[in-house]
Amino acid sequence: MSDDRQSKSQEAASKRDKPWLIRTYAGHSTAAASNALYRKNLARGQTGLSVAFDLPTQTGYDSDHALAKGEVGKVGVPISHLGDMEKLFDGIPLDQMNTSMTINATAPWLLALYIACAEKQGAARGQLTGTVQNDIIKEYLSRGTYIFPPQPSLKLITDVIAFTYREVPRWNPTNVCSYHLQEAGATPVQELAFALATAVAVLDSLRDAGQVPEAEFPQVVGRISFFVNAGLRFITELCKMRAFTELWDEICRERYGIEEEKYRRFRYGVQVNSLGLTEQQPENNVYRILLEMLAVTLSKNARARAVQLPAWNEALGLPRPWDQQWSLRLQQIVAFETDLLDYEDIFDGSTVITAKVEDLKTEARAELARIDAMGGAIVAVENAYMKQQLVESAAKRLEAIETGQQTVVGVNAYRESEPSPLTQGADGGFLAPDPKAEAEQIGNLEAWRQGRDASAVRRTLATLEAAARDGANIMEPSIACAHAGVTTGEWGEVLRRVFGEYRAPTGVGGAATQSPAEEDVLAPVRAKVEAVSRRIGRRLKILVGKPGLDGHSNGAEQIAVRARDAGFEVVYEGIRLTPAQIVGAALEEGVHVVGLSILSGSHVALVGEVLERMEKAGLGRVPLVAGGIIPTEDAAALKKAGVAAVYTPKDYDLTAILESIVEIVDRATQEAA
Repeated sequence: MSDDRQSKSQEAASKRDKPWLIRTYAGHSTAAASNALYRKNLARGQTGLSVAFDLPTQTGYDSDHALAKGEVGKVGVPISHLGDMEKLFDGIPLDQMNTSMTINATAPWLLALYIACAEKQGAARGQLTGTVQNDIIKEYLSRGTYIFPPQPSLKLITDVIAFTYREVPRWNPTNVCSYHLQEAGATPVQELAFALATAVAVLDSLRDAGQVPEAEFPQVVGRISFFVNAGLRFITELCKMRAFTELWDEICRERYGIEEEKYRRFRYGVQVNSLGLTEQQPENNVYRILLEMLAVTLSKNARARAVQLPAWNEALGLPRPWDQQWSLRLQQIVAFETDLLDYEDIFDGSTVITAKVEDLKTEARAELARIDAMGGAIVAVENAYMKQQLVESAAKRLEAIETGQQTVVGVNAYRESEPSPLTQGADGGFLAPDPKAEAEQIGNLEAWRQGRDASAVRRTLATLEAAARDGANIMEPSIACAHAGVTTGEWGEVLRRVFGEYRAPTGVGGAATQSPAEEDVLAPVRAKVEAVSRRIGRRLKILVGKPGLDGHSNGAEQIAVRARDAGFEVVYEGIRLTPAQIVGAALEEGVHVVGLSILSGSHVALVGEVLERMEKAGLGRVPLVAGGIIPTEDAAALKKAGVAAVYTPKDYDLTAILESIVEIVDRATQEAA
């Protein structure tokens, strides 16, 4: 190449935008197994880490707690103490890594463990870069991994923000998360409004708490980041992201008086939609993931700063390393092989895009005004307004798929298919969790407790409790606890003692979902419910239960709402129930069928325990059905154990599910007569 051509090539390369942080959301089984996966992905070109934690860690329990049974290492990595955190990042210098941690209720604790781990590596706090999600409000609405009531939870968020801006200034201390709102059914307008209302609630709380001097408030606002979702209607999603950037700038200027543009910038990471991934013809999910990624990368003015993509097989089970590599390569091809990063924003000046963005902003402002008039996001959680809106939106989405108004290829259209070679291997096309991982984690936890200084543990926990009761910032006491060897469950127990626990409204009771189309679809099922109810002499009653720590309640809520609309009497008490509580409620309420929803992979252990307890309680003739991401082999095992029916994501038709449940109850009650 001539000098002139080489110079032009170098000049063109220098004008390219830098690619976003390329991440993969990962963590499973044990800290050591997850560390091996992280190091492998980093070697393959991943440029940041995104840590998935298991449900006991997310909800403040140790791995040997009764509620943790069957949940350890299933949806993420178990982190019970500093030793686990050190294993997780062994050989990964934290002063050189950008780490995102999807953690909310226990965000102060996991950040404390991360800082303590970095300090043991010899890294200064000021060198650390990364993010804790730390968004409790959306947990009350979607994922369910909350612990404390809203006000104490908001206090913990502000503690993290006030601490990090001084001590860890390059850290994003909260990642306002609309991702799970979309997974729970949010429309683009609801996603915009509910996320921005959450950010306003956090910033108002921070401003009013007095932990940050007024002159330094703008730079704290500049550290607020967002974590969003992108669905398949990628033009709408692209416009949604442009609306997000413009509305956030507007809020920062008008509500908080932020003058510096850099502090008003909408900084966000993204994982594209998992809700739309299908169990049927799962290879089609690759195209879905690519299209969803385009929504957050095509528009330079609203481009994501970090992207993590799901794997094609996440509707089947846990992705294998190869599956994650495939998603990683997709990002790299878009970033490095295309000319996407060579140009300014290609949508500037588009009348179509501008009009859609303005429509979204107008509707989002109206929704924000409604929430503000109620008293803000916290009130809209406590009075169930936002939750009810999500339940209704999710119901409308499912109805559209059932009636064919919304086409999903391979699900309600174009269902004829060749067998997929991707799922024909011995492993079924996904990674099965190591059944020995839970016992190994519990053994290591017991050894950790035996090897620490018990007096240091008691002393630091007492300091933590005093800080929580006095309203002081809990971060330094938490870091001291981390260094002393305190466990996740011990930290959580102290704060539960101070703040109490909370059960969020389900949103099911007041959800208005029936449309004329649904009335027609449900008519045959309603007639069957009436017929069986008349025969047995009372209204058919179903208990919908969420055992264990799985907080993904969307499916359970939709079954509960549709069953109510079909004429069932419904017992649904929300998430995080023990098998004993579920069986006790079934006995007390005199239900005719028990339906369990479990998406965390703990279905075999938890369903088995519920069946055993039902038998001992004299409910052996009451049928039990189960739903969730349940592999074929596990479904067969559950049926062999006595489960009447198993429903998985391929069973998208809720009306058909209810019809089959009525038939199951009809047979069971006739056999028992």
